[in-house]
Amino acid sequence: MNSSLIFVLLLVSIVMSAKVIETWLREKRKKSENPEELEDTLSKIDVLEERVKVLERIITESRFDLKREIDSL
Repeated sequence: MNSSLIFVLLLVSIVMSAKVIETWLREKRKKSENPEELEDTLSKIDVLEERVKVLERIITESRFDLKREIDSL
């Protein structure tokens, strides 16, 4: 076989493989965006936001004993 023909075939196979992988990843992403998983993720975000608010409150208090506050949590 001619080396240029092998190069062209290799290039075409790489491009086709990339398209297959891209399509597979796109479908996988669509499947993972189900409503139950979204609700679970949103509830976790809400819990984390509340924890950050508590930590911000502790840190921004004018008088705070960090060790005491951490032990009380």
